[in-house]
Amino acid sequence: MSQAIRPLVPKTDVVLMGAGIMSATLGMILKELNPDITIQIFERLEKAGTESSDAWNNAGTGHSAFCELNYTPQKADGTIDISKAAKIAEQFEVSREFWAYLVEKKHLPNPSDFISSVPHMSFVWGNDNVKFLHNRYESLKTNPLFKDMIYTEDRNEITKWTPLVMHGREQKQPVAATRMDFGTDVNFGALTRSMIHSLEKMPGVTVHYNVEALDLDPDGKGGWDVFVKNLLNDEKDKTNTRFVFIGAGGATLHLLKRAEISERNGYGGFPVSGLWLKCLDDKLIQQHYAKVYGKASVGSPPMSVPHIDTRMIDGKRELLFGPFAGFSTKFLKNGSLLDLPKSIKLDNLVPMVFAGMHNMPLTKYLIEQLRLRPEDRIAALQEYVPKAALDDWELLHAGQRVQVIKKDKKEGGVLEFGTEVVVSEDGTVAALLGASPGASTAVAAMLGILGKCFKKESKSEVWQNKLKEMAPSFSEPLAKNAQLLQETRRRTNKILGL
Repeated sequence: MSQAIRPLVPKTDVVLMGAGIMSATLGMILKELNPDITIQIFERLEKAGTESSDAWNNAGTGHSAFCELNYTPQKADGTIDISKAAKIAEQFEVSREFWAYLVEKKHLPNPSDFISSVPHMSFVWGNDNVKFLHNRYESLKTNPLFKDMIYTEDRNEITKWTPLVMHGREQKQPVAATRMDFGTDVNFGALTRSMIHSLEKMPGVTVHYNVEALDLDPDGKGGWDVFVKNLLNDEKDKTNTRFVFIGAGGATLHLLKRAEISERNGYGGFPVSGLWLKCLDDKLIQQHYAKVYGKASVGSPPMSVPHIDTRMIDGKRELLFGPFAGFSTKFLKNGSLLDLPKSIKLDNLVPMVFAGMHNMPLTKYLIEQLRLRPEDRIAALQEYVPKAALDDWELLHAGQRVQVIKKDKKEGGVLEFGTEVVVSEDGTVAALLGASPGASTAVAAMLGILGKCFKKESKSEVWQNKLKEMAPSFSEPLAKNAQLLQETRRRTNKILGL
């Protein structure tokens, strides 16, 4: 549906570039903290949340590190590092708290429209992998965030949990699984659009669809002139603001490079597209109700962790397997093939070259992925669903992800597989780069921006009290406060209908 052309507001407090999960989250946080703040949001597409935030363009896993084995790497001495898992689990609790707050305030509709209870499982086979999963479980269960995790090597028990994964599996194959019933599936597209819809109804907020942000220049007074183009009539215009957040997914890197701040230097990006196998047989879909994550093959990058996922999308139960990787020089699903070459500048050339040299396994992996035939993808699926048949699945193109490349004193340049927030020294520009577990930890990421970009306000008693109301555990490590963890989970479960 096309949107009516809305005139630009000449001057505004905040500009949000992109109408995805990050901008929607930051917009809601700022309006709750200061109802009088004025905001303009620019979205190049005709609807919010249709790039990386859209349900079909991401795994929909409420990333809480319950099942994602890449968040718990094994050290050289054989011990399991759970620090990243604990941090991500705490951040997702913050997201749940904020969503529950928005539901209570009637800013979000029925929570079942965007979040559902779906068990999170890890599943492995082979003696070495079984040993790894057991060690992981032993390390995690000492942390309150994971105390309800169940571990088993009992084939009958695993069959009860996930019959589709066990049906037809070789009887002598050693297997093990963990399960957290506390897991969730999240439709980040529906969540994003609900938040943007609520923002549109608030005074002082204007959302512009079919309008692309082109550039931002300092206005000489501590603020920014933001230049945009209306894609419906090709007219260009500008607005002035004192704070800019660039949350434009893959397009963020381009816009950050145009901002005249020193912090932009050295950043590059490497695009990777995602592919899913989507189940077409409703009988199979109904036999599986879990998110089952496995272990990436030796030499594969962390983002290649395979999983067979129950999804709840627009009220319908779905089943996906993947991800498989593709390659495109686009930075957005609806981007340009020139995105990658245009992103290479003098300041990031060296980091990009070194990152490429240090990540030859990724290059090899992508080449192998591009050569996969339909039969090869089904063979990969059959490691998780032994009886899978080609005719029951179709290939679905997911979103584009731009992995962060940045300068490194030791390595010259490194490729990051997480998300990174870049903030100017004066706090007037912030940008979010990277991919997973981005959407799940959006609330913690955006709350983290406040102290850097709204320093004075963040210290005020009014803001401090409101922040505590919106996200009680944000400044309280839940791994060290089992009572608060229990209280917040009980409360958010009730409000979110989980």
